[in-house]
Amino acid sequence: MDAKTERIIYLDHAATSWPKPPEVIEAVREAMVHDGANPGRGSHRMAVSAGRIVFEARKALAELFRIANPNDIALTFNTTIALNMAIKGCLKPGDHVVATAVEHNAVRRPLEHLKRTIGVKVTYVETDERGRLDPTRVREALLPDTKLVIVNHSSNLLGSILPVAEIGTMTRKRGIRLLVDAAQSAGILPIDVEAMGIDLLAFPGHKGLLGPQGTGGLYIHPEVNLEPILHGGTGSQSEAAEQPDVRPDRYESGTVNTPGLAGLAAGVRYILHETVEKIYNKEWSLAQRLMEGLSAIGNVRVLGPEPGEPRTGIVSFIIGSADPSETAFILDRHYGIAVRAGFHCTPLAHGTAGTAATGAVRASVGHSTTEADVDALIAAAKEISRYY
Repeated sequence: MDAKTERIIYLDHAATSWPKPPEVIEAVREAMVHDGANPGRGSHRMAVSAGRIVFEARKALAELFRIANPNDIALTFNTTIALNMAIKGCLKPGDHVVATAVEHNAVRRPLEHLKRTIGVKVTYVETDERGRLDPTRVREALLPDTKLVIVNHSSNLLGSILPVAEIGTMTRKRGIRLLVDAAQSAGILPIDVEAMGIDLLAFPGHKGLLGPQGTGGLYIHPEVNLEPILHGGTGSQSEAAEQPDVRPDRYESGTVNTPGLAGLAAGVRYILHETVEKIYNKEWSLAQRLMEGLSAIGNVRVLGPEPGEPRTGIVSFIIGSADPSETAFILDRHYGIAVRAGFHCTPLAHGTAGTAATGAVRASVGHSTTEADVDALIAAAKEISRYY
């Protein structure tokens, strides 16, 4: 059978969601066919229509995240760009930052760069080995010159959910900015930026929000004045030599991904209709089923929170002495199951989990995952475990 027509059991939603809902695909197609002009770069009807698509995406995101003004959302091409915008636009020489020990490299590497280049000071707060964070540790790490706290809402390795709201209450009282990496939580966990004390929210469009790759964004609280890290054409105030002050133009230089944003808007509307709570409950239930099945295999170690505890739909594991990359290869080639193996761009979290030397296999469920998909992985893992 042709590899392109063979059915794949897709358990890699933490990397990107697939398949996309039909309405997402149709929205992209419609934008490509009928609204292919450059938004904000002309007054003709196609440019106006394309601009409307961009605004509808911004408006849907604002509704999902309880953002009062959609123009406080800067649209980006992914979470990594959003995190770089927030970190590099917020920090100055000598500032102190508190981050967690389960951060992605999209946080760690910008911080390490700023440590080396402008003397930013960084404290990484430890979680337990399952990725659970006691907010007291954050409070104890705060210093008089702490300007920013960064929290990964859910670990992309362990699936643990960090106490953002508790930390937000703490940072608001002290006038410290809170940046939340919602790469694994947007569209899956409830997010209310004001209620949770979030000043900066970085999110992808292509994971839990079910949109195309090449989409994402950064919410910037109206009282936060980030220094732009990109400068250029915005479609507004073209006669000025400096970057405009008006939002969102100040943070959106260059042409945006209009077809992608059409798909993102459709994905967000799908989530609003289904509800985040329903999506989370489904993914939690599937993750529990997977954990219980894997844990019943004698030589399989499952990472992350214990069964029954809150977590996103990420279940990472190791089978005996098997190299995780080999396990993933076997699952793909012999069982038609797509997972991810290795270090998942988060060596900090692997250090926390005690898997820094080996990495792990990561399975992640999504909106389209079924119990049969989960059971197929459990059965395959059981067979593979006999050889390790």
